[in-house]
Amino acid sequence: MPADRRLLFVHAHPDDETLTTGGTIARYAADPGTDVTVVTATLGEEGEVIPPELAGLAPGGADQLGGYRIGELAVALEALGSPRHRFLGGTGRWRDSGMVLAGHGTRAALPPQLHPRAFAAPEPFGAQLAQLLEIVDELRPQVLVSYADDGGYGHPDHVRAHEIAAAAAAARPDVVAKLYYAVRSRSELDAGIAGLVGRTGLPFTEPGPDALPSVTDAEVSTRIDVSAQRAARIAAMRAHATQISVWADPADPGFVAYAMSNEVAQPLIGVEEFVLAGADPGRAEADLFEGIAP
Repeated sequence: MPADRRLLFVHAHPDDETLTTGGTIARYAADPGTDVTVVTATLGEEGEVIPPELAGLAPGGADQLGGYRIGELAVALEALGSPRHRFLGGTGRWRDSGMVLAGHGTRAALPPQLHPRAFAAPEPFGAQLAQLLEIVDELRPQVLVSYADDGGYGHPDHVRAHEIAAAAAAARPDVVAKLYYAVRSRSELDAGIAGLVGRTGLPFTEPGPDALPSVTDAEVSTRIDVSAQRAARIAAMRAHATQISVWADPADPGFVAYAMSNEVAQPLIGVEEFVLAGADPGRAEADLFEGIAP
């Protein structure tokens, strides 16, 4: 029998599911009444590789990073409770578009030259939407989760994931009751960063102003407590070893920080935050399924 509650995450690359919604995935995957599915749009072929011994996998070398990251994703999803998983259009149908840095802070933009299978290319939007709608029609999720319209920090693949998720929700209003965008509030981020500053032995660079994206607290409609999923999140981050470095403070075993290839420290926050599309200002939820009848 189908689960009473059905939840679909739409992500751009392997590791995005863990970094932005890993705790929420783990929390709902542990609920036998909730069916959780993660859609990944690309294999993350253009990601920068952190371990030197794996550098040859990158696009400038053997160009085998995407295949390697399939394995990383499988281990991460197992750590998060083994939700269902689909690659949009099938494994390797769409390729990581890559990005260039643009403007202030860590804003990203579309590269001037794109691979023929680039996920963020303008032409395949209709095909990608059709592929996502096939999944929606099969699984019939009441709740769909992706990124805000800027992709969080402008990455073109995150922006495209937002676009097809929003279009799918609009095309199936009889199925998708709620559409959420994963975000981080300024207050939660600032509190987390405060725990990083001045910490002895931190192997990463402390984040400067605007180094990490956030939204105003007033924009956040939904906060999911994922403190109980901390171990699962850390295990999933460690699984994505080509993309994420994890540091546990030996002097304070309860403290964990992580960094991407830019080596800018990020705090592991015990709450994951979302904006409910179309929500009235002041809405405050603690459950993605709030208001949805079983």
